[in-house]
Amino acid sequence: MLAPPEPFHYLLEDSPQTAFIYSVSNGQVLYVSAAYEKLFPNHQRQNAGADLPLLLSYLPAEDQAYARQCFAELAAGQMHDDLLLRVQPRPDLPPRWLCVRAHRSATPDGQVLLSGTLDDVTVDQEYLRNADKYMAKKNTTLEILSHDLAGPFNMLQQLAEFIGEKTLALNDPQVQKLIQVMQDTCRDSVNLIRDFVDGEFMDSANVELKRTRVDLVLALRQIVETYQQGEHLVAKRFSLQAAQPQIFVEIDHNKFLQVINNLMSNAIKFTREGGHIVVSVEQQPQRVLVAVADDGIGIPAALLPVLFERFTKARRPGLRGEKTTGLGMHLIQTLVRLHGGTLWVESAENQGTTFYIQLPGPAAQLAE
Repeated sequence: MLAPPEPFHYLLEDSPQTAFIYSVSNGQVLYVSAAYEKLFPNHQRQNAGADLPLLLSYLPAEDQAYARQCFAELAAGQMHDDLLLRVQPRPDLPPRWLCVRAHRSATPDGQVLLSGTLDDVTVDQEYLRNADKYMAKKNTTLEILSHDLAGPFNMLQQLAEFIGEKTLALNDPQVQKLIQVMQDTCRDSVNLIRDFVDGEFMDSANVELKRTRVDLVLALRQIVETYQQGEHLVAKRFSLQAAQPQIFVEIDHNKFLQVINNLMSNAIKFTREGGHIVVSVEQQPQRVLVAVADDGIGIPAALLPVLFERFTKARRPGLRGEKTTGLGMHLIQTLVRLHGGTLWVESAENQGTTFYIQLPGPAAQLAE
């Protein structure tokens, strides 16, 4: 087995990361550092080349083709971010996360090499993925509560307006002043609630994407289940339709799920009590299609061409008086485009609205 030149030999041998050199031209492992035997306790580094098929079998079936394609792209000279892989040598052991960092190079005689490191990042990944899960749950809960809390304030504001009209004949300035205070307090409370939720969304749109490989079916199911738990609060029904049990995409988990949350929030605003909101996801050739559909009041045809404009004229209050900034759809479109996707809408008045998001699938993302 090839040994790295001095003084790098001592640096690599003492490192907790597993360093490797693989010859693409010959299909041979030329070097692995001593940490390999700590990473895979039942394997010896002098047998690393023969171990490759077995190590690949440690990956879940749905990840094996993904790993092969990533390494093929690397060998062809295309750059990749850190490659995260799940490994599970035995069913009775918990899965681990490995981070692979590799670089393509060529020797003077034309031999193509992949060199890099393997690192166990299980603790970091479990922390981040739990954080992503609870962040998405938090955002979903905020959306539900914003509608639930805003409803009573809107109702009180309408009642105050009604009382104000009925008491005009009294010609009592003090009564009218008190009614105006009630109206202003209700309106300001609703605006405060929505400003808080909208502010969280707008702040996140200005942050660079951090993509990870995500099972989109699982992520969407978690969101929909949270909405289902709050059905009694918003008087709507929610459901998920997935064409496949698992669909993997490379997305910024938090930002993309905020897009879904905002589309569902929009559906809630324009769907009557007892209405139905459906999230669907489908794997297509080279693409993944996500849709958020409702059976609400729909969007007037005249507003559709300007719906995604910044500070669009298409903004309008919800059925319960919910405010809108005019930035929501523009920011949603911006985040979808940052993911390399496209967003469009189909709607008809009194028949409902469906927003479609088409994302690059794994094969398309690797080719970009």
